[in-house]
Amino acid sequence: MAVRSRPILALAALLLSGSALAAPEASNAPAAQAADPIPARNQGVGPFQRTVLRHVYMIDGTGAPAQGPFDIVLSNDRIAEIKSIGAPGAINPALRAAPGDHEIDLAGAYVMPGFVDAHVHLHSLSDAQKVPSDYILKLWMAHGITSVRDLGSGHPIEWLADIKARSARNEIVAPRIDIYPMFHQIRGPVNDAATARAVIQEAKKRGADGIKFIGGAPEDVLYAALDETKKLGLHSTMHHAQQLVAYANVLGTSGAGLESMEHWYGLPEAMFTDQRIQAFPTDFINNDEQMRFGEAGRLWAQAAEPGSEQWNKVMDALLERGFTLDPTFTAYLTSRDFMRMSRAQWHADYTMPALWDYYRPSRTNHGAYWFDWTTEHEMAWKDNYRRWMRFVNDYKNRGGRVTVGSDSGYIYNLYGFGYIQEMELLREAGFSPLEVIHAATQEGARLLGHEDQIGTIRVGRKADLVVIKGNPLANMKLLFGTGSIRLDDATGKVDRVGGVDYTIKDGIIYDAKALRAEVRAMVARQKAERGMPPGIMTIENAEASTLP
Repeated sequence: MAVRSRPILALAALLLSGSALAAPEASNAPAAQAADPIPARNQGVGPFQRTVLRHVYMIDGTGAPAQGPFDIVLSNDRIAEIKSIGAPGAINPALRAAPGDHEIDLAGAYVMPGFVDAHVHLHSLSDAQKVPSDYILKLWMAHGITSVRDLGSGHPIEWLADIKARSARNEIVAPRIDIYPMFHQIRGPVNDAATARAVIQEAKKRGADGIKFIGGAPEDVLYAALDETKKLGLHSTMHHAQQLVAYANVLGTSGAGLESMEHWYGLPEAMFTDQRIQAFPTDFINNDEQMRFGEAGRLWAQAAEPGSEQWNKVMDALLERGFTLDPTFTAYLTSRDFMRMSRAQWHADYTMPALWDYYRPSRTNHGAYWFDWTTEHEMAWKDNYRRWMRFVNDYKNRGGRVTVGSDSGYIYNLYGFGYIQEMELLREAGFSPLEVIHAATQEGARLLGHEDQIGTIRVGRKADLVVIKGNPLANMKLLFGTGSIRLDDATGKVDRVGGVDYTIKDGIIYDAKALRAEVRAMVARQKAERGMPPGIMTIENAEASTLP
């Protein structure tokens, strides 16, 4: 992909490689106390007065098929022109866009809107994962994720609001951020309705874009908070946790104004026909995570059968209310195939040793419940997925909104990579490739309320784009940072191809390969500091590891 910038071609090529960068303007905004420093932006070039992306095929995010070839013109941070230049194999030079200050010849690459990750957690060195925030932000950007909805970091709202503001000014390498603090973390536990309303008001004043509900809020507290969230025009979503789902399944909460749900808890409970509460073993303790996740894998089997009267009754109600499903299939993928997830190829080069420590079986780390995970656990979860995926696909087919969220940082689910896995899982559920990209772009933007700015390739929209040399509709594996395997018949050698080539945000062009190289260097550095060899890390403790 040839890059041409006028009049300083050589310098632009150097900048795009990530070897040098003109520093962004300094900000006088006060910085909230950070858990770990996020360095000033060290990669990306632009925005330019006129950038031309030459000879591309476009997947515009609306669900329309791929179109092109086009020359796409960016003016600073906006899409300025989408110019048809002929037909595939028959480009008309007379139709080409006028020269730009900066040009990239993309020679048949595919361009999509920047991806929206609807469920993230920006962790830091002070969190249990013990990874720098910069590592996470760059993994997101390296996978084309230009907007995220953070659903609770455990840090004060002000911490994330400062990072959001720095990202908006493009002072750091980071996606756009929408802030949804967890209700119970805004001020602490709430025990009365009046305080619940005051807490929601406080969250808005402190910079929240929405609220995530989870945990054991009493019934009157929960519904008062939901009502106040709606009155104030804040967005809302919920993880319908077992502590409250008996009085707050998805029918009750969506009826009270909840806009979207995370995962699937609260959905099968709304479809019970001969019980009201999940059937737990008599020795069940919710704080035992292997027990909790083990029984969660048996929950969908207790709900109404797919296509039944109760199944359709619940779906009809959610569709009528314009409710959004953010399933995060990838968050539980390890539960149905521990070996696949714990040995995913990207762990060797992209997973920090500190994060690997967090993933290992633990009684205290959330999502590290692999004390004695069995084939029977995995079989139950495979059945869970079949039923869950059927509901999500049916919902989409009937016009319901489904978005793409990764919930990474837990359960062997790695930032950035987990998002592409979620796209593949939607494909498994029955979505076509175009429907998956629609969910990842325009539907995500609509959920956040930003569809007038992002989510589609359209003149006037923000210049947030994903560029890849290859056809993601034919092979989504090309979107993984590790790419895909391909045999070169001419040489007889096996090559690795793919990976996002460029991520563009606000008209700033990031070399995604350079971002991934920086992340790999972070991982290699931490391994060297620990005296660890490169490559795959063990799960069992080294001193206890023996072969049978």
